Amino acid sequence: MSLTPANLRARAEGAAAHLPGLVLSAERLAAMVAPGAHGLRRAGPGEDFWQYRPAGAGDGARSIDWRRSGRSDQQFVRDREAQTAQAAALWLSRGQGMAFTGGPDRPAKAERGQVLTLALGMLLLRGGERVGLLGQPPRAGRLQADRLAEALAAAPPTAGDDDQAPAGSLRPNTRAVLIGDFLADPSWLAAFLDRAAALGVGGLLLQVLDPDEVRFPFDGAVDFRSASGALRHDSRDAGGLRAAYLARLAERQDWLRAQTDRAGWLFATHRTDADPAEALGWAWQALGRAPGGGGR
Repeated sequence: MSLTPANLRARAEGAAAHLPGLVLSAERLAAMVAPGAHGLRRAGPGEDFWQYRPAGAGDGARSIDWRRSGRSDQQFVRDREAQTAQAAALWLSRGQGMAFTGGPDRPAKAERGQVLTLALGMLLLRGGERVGLLGQPPRAGRLQADRLAEALAAAPPTAGDDDQAPAGSLRPNTRAVLIGDFLADPSWLAAFLDRAAALGVGGLLLQVLDPDEVRFPFDGAVDFRSASGALRHDSRDAGGLRAAYLARLAERQDWLRAQTDRAGWLFATHRTDADPAEALGWAWQALGRAPGGGGR
């Protein structure tokens, strides 16, 4: 369905209103997990000037910056800043099922996913890496965090309950992060991870769930409907479904873990009533172990 100018403006204004809170939450979360994270800021192979330093043992005549040295009685070496070849692609599911929350005391899965995605992007950018949403060119620098925030806040939900990460957007020797609930048909993930493995793309998969989706606390007559309205089940004894539901959820998580293990990826589950710093800390450390562009 095409948007009218009025609808487009309303959506843009809504995204803009949400943006400051998203950025602030992500900055706070990133500071909690890795308060000392910053750019590489060290000498090494690269094109950008970093600093002058006094020449020392092991610095040959070819490494001396004679113009700078001529202004003093000491010889100086012109260091360049180390550059990283690493790039990370982040993907957050925009399926309508991500809008679910079981209570006003916790955020929707999409909201938690936005904060985690942006906070992780901020940490990677501070580490000197190039970061982008999957399908967009990865970039480095402080302005890229603003671009990520704007893209996350403005991205509309899909028409269905779930969506798929575009495998065709993967690039060789990078790392990727997939965040979603993975409750709808996840069969696309097997082909995605096959392509990732073939391209040397390592990464991680984070499943974000509401506590009600983990515990299934329903009893009595309950009309279950998917967010998009595509699925519906009118139960007269919801409690009687609990054991079968929990078994299916465990089976789904075992399948997700098996697929990621096969591709050399890492898998974890995060509940929206849990501390987001725990999930971000896991992702930050896990990416350091993930293949693709080398570890930190």
